[in-house]
Amino acid sequence: MVGALVSEIIKTGIDPALALLPAKMDTPAARVMLLAIGLQGSRFIHRRQIGGPARGFWQFEKGGGVRGVLTHANTREQAQAVCKARGIPATADAVYDALDEDDVLAAAFARLLLWSDPKALPAPGDAESAWALYLRTWRPGKPHPQTWPALYRQAVAEVVP
Repeated sequence: MVGALVSEIIKTGIDPALALLPAKMDTPAARVMLLAIGLQGSRFIHRRQIGGPARGFWQFEKGGGVRGVLTHANTREQAQAVCKARGIPATADAVYDALDEDDVLAAAFARLLLWSDPKALPAPGDAESAWALYLRTWRPGKPHPQTWPALYRQAVAEVVP
């Protein structure tokens, strides 16, 4: 069942989101991270955080990731372009309100948050560096390191044949 959900989110969320962004942002490493973080945060089931404020499959908070992507020097212009393409104002309120209904927007903002990190994306298969990147960029309040290895392996298997 999870494999079907992952295939569906690739087709309906990740692929169209990456098509809105510069081609250099669409890499196997980026796809692995998008899948791993989505699996870690929501299992691609929960568009609203259980017991928390985060929205979308990638679990963004308005004052954290949303505002960060909209204002970061390396992502601001692309975030504005994505918002325009998705027909919403490029404001924290508008993006936050749309994240749980617009998987393309959510995936694009997730990719842009990864882009904001100064370090290169980890090579597919480097679960330890990928976990460190997730902690640095998402800053989860209650991280669950025990679930990461299996979910990360699943993400790699989806991207790297």
